[in-house]
Amino acid sequence: MPSLLKSTPVRKAWSNIMVVVAGLCAGACGVVLALVVIFVVGKGYKALNWDFFTKLPLPVGMSGGGVANAIVGSIEIILMASLVAVPVGVLAGIYLALFGRGKLAASVRFFSDVLTGMPSIAIGMFAYALVVIPTRHFSAQSASVALAVIMMPIVVRTTEEAVRLVPGVIREGALALGIPAWKATLLVTVPVARPGIVTGTLLAIARVAGESAPLLFTAFGSQFWPRGAASPTAALPLIIFQYANSPYADWQQIAWGCALVLVALVFALNLTARLAFSGRISAN
Repeated sequence: MPSLLKSTPVRKAWSNIMVVVAGLCAGACGVVLALVVIFVVGKGYKALNWDFFTKLPLPVGMSGGGVANAIVGSIEIILMASLVAVPVGVLAGIYLALFGRGKLAASVRFFSDVLTGMPSIAIGMFAYALVVIPTRHFSAQSASVALAVIMMPIVVRTTEEAVRLVPGVIREGALALGIPAWKATLLVTVPVARPGIVTGTLLAIARVAGESAPLLFTAFGSQFWPRGAASPTAALPLIIFQYANSPYADWQQIAWGCALVLVALVFALNLTARLAFSGRISAN
C-alpha cells in the first residue's frame, strides 16, 4: 500500500507530461495547417475576379480569362458521382448496421476499409480500363465512376456508424406498433441517423473534390464548356495540375486561384459536416 501511494505522484507527473506533449503536437498540427491555408490564400486571392469565375481559359500571352468551364465540369462530375455513390453507400450502410451478419457483411466491411485506403491513381486506372477503353474516349462519366468508387466506402462506413448510434428501442418501439420492418427502418431509424449520414456524405464529397490523379485517366480536360457526360471535361484539379507545371506566370497564378477555390470548398463542406455532427450530438 505505501508503494502504491508513493507511485501516485509519479503517475500524475507522467500524466501531466503526456498531456503537455499531446497539446504541443496538436498545436504543431494547427500551425502547419494554418500556414498552408495562409500561403494558399496569399498566393491565390490575386487571381480571383469576375472573369475568373465566368470566362473560359485564354491562350498564353492574352490577359484575362478564367476557369468557368472547370468549375462547371467539377460540379458535373461530383454530382454524377454522388448520384451513384450516395444511394448505394447509404443503403449498404443501413444493411450492415441492421441486417448484416456473417461472412458477407464481414467481407463488405473489410473491402470497404481496404478501398478507403487505396491510392486514387489506382482507382483512376480502374475507371480507365472499365469505361475509357471500351468507349474509346475520355469523358465526364468515366471520371464520375472513379470518384464514385472513392466516395462509396466512406459513405458506407459513416452510414453504418450513424445507424448503429440510433438506440435500438426506437426501432423496436416502431415494430411493436405493427409497422413493417422496412417502414420502421426508412421512416424511424434513418431520420434519427440523418445528421450522421449527411456528415458522411459531405466528407466523402470533400474527399474527392480535390482529386486530380483519377481525372488524368478519365476526364482528361478541355478548354471549352462541358459538352455532355460523354465528352472530355475540364475540372479544377486538372487545371491546377496543368497550369502549376507550366512556365507561364499567368497560368501559375490561375492555378493558385483554383487551389484557393478548392480549399474554400473543402472548408465549407467540413464546416457544414461539423455543424451537422454537432447537431446530432446535441439532439442525442
